[in-house]
Amino acid sequence: MVRLPAPGNRVVVRYLLPDGQATDALGELLSADDDIVVVDGKRGVERIRRSDIVAAKPVPPPPAPRPRRT
Repeated sequence: MVRLPAPGNRVVVRYLLPDGQATDALGELLSADDDIVVVDGKRGVERIRRSDIVAAKPVPPPPAPRPRRT
């Protein structure tokens, strides 16, 4: 079983899609129980089955937005 940080942390979770390909969910870890991990990222809230998770780790906050060019 993959270890996850506490909810509220920013994470990247790699998991398998039904066709066997891997994809990532990047965002705030909202919750994690024995069956489902919930990540809120740019694609919205993703509910991921723990059995589909290949890897997970905490990541630093996103960089600050760049100033606009004038």
